[in-house]
Amino acid sequence: MPTSPAWKFRLQPGNGFLPEFGVDRSSEAPLAILYRDEHIVVIDKPPNLLVHRSEIDRHETRFAIQILRDQIGQRVWPAHRLDRGTSGVLLFALRAELAGVLGRQFEAGTVEKCYWAVVRGHPPAEGIIDHPLSRQRDAYEFQGDRSSQEAQAAVTRFRRLATAELPVMVDRYPSSRYALIELEPVTGRRHQLRRHLKHIAHPIIGDATYGKGRHNRFFAERFGCHRSLLACVQLTFDHPVSGQRLQKKAPVSGEFATTLAQLGWNFPQL
Repeated sequence: MPTSPAWKFRLQPGNGFLPEFGVDRSSEAPLAILYRDEHIVVIDKPPNLLVHRSEIDRHETRFAIQILRDQIGQRVWPAHRLDRGTSGVLLFALRAELAGVLGRQFEAGTVEKCYWAVVRGHPPAEGIIDHPLSRQRDAYEFQGDRSSQEAQAAVTRFRRLATAELPVMVDRYPSSRYALIELEPVTGRRHQLRRHLKHIAHPIIGDATYGKGRHNRFFAERFGCHRSLLACVQLTFDHPVSGQRLQKKAPVSGEFATTLAQLGWNFPQL
């Protein structure tokens, strides 16, 4: 879609699984491998792909664990998780004990995670969201109620990268504002970024659970974007065997990149 001169833009510097029998995966698109050695594999997970089987999505037959296992011909163990709708850097170990080593890095907070998100409104240039979150249990860990009133400390740093104002009345205002932000989750609570951005009234575009339906539909109709605009673009961690500090990047692509371009946000990525 051509850029309207009426739009205003401002840029700123700135667990292992066994094979699932009876499912034909011969035509499955291969996952993009960012790094691989005899101990770990790092991929660029596409959006709308589960990392592993979930009680909530029993009908699903596609999982990153199984696709990657079939692709490289050996079992894999995820060191962390990304939500189904979130794309980007995802780290796997090739042995269970190494997954434990990596998992302890995440628990200790020594892994640096960087995300990009497109949100509604114009948040401050930078800030810290320090807002405890009630615990949300994983679907495969607990039956019955998967949440509790138990509050857990949760901290997210953010920095605004770009803003846009469109002369379109999506909500109750005559124009609609959006921003591209960089996020660093200091803690690792379930759905932390999505819940924190909702808490400060700047929900992520395309988030069906914590976002705003009107804005999600607008992006789908105007920009052809049918995904959550949240991506892990960089992960920095210590190799579980050598101890070497590794930094792996996955620039946004597909509908995410196309939407940024249509909003006029054409600047170098990470």
